[in-house]
Amino acid sequence: MNEIKIKDDFIKLEQAMKLSGACLSGSEAKYAIQGGQVKLNGEVQLQRGKKLRHGDVFNFNGHDYKIIGT
Repeated sequence: MNEIKIKDDFIKLEQAMKLSGACLSGSEAKYAIQGGQVKLNGEVQLQRGKKLRHGDVFNFNGHDYKIIGT
């Protein structure tokens, strides 16, 4: 599982996907989310701006990414 460390209380899903390297661009993340290819805490997530907080886990392309924050 890949860890994404954040300094703030939350990060938006689309930003987290870019920061983690799961997607190379915002548009790639946007289409992946809108296409139902991303799961957040085990459920398909269609909101690009969904706020992720410490402990949240999203899955994309068979890889898990966990948010580690303050």
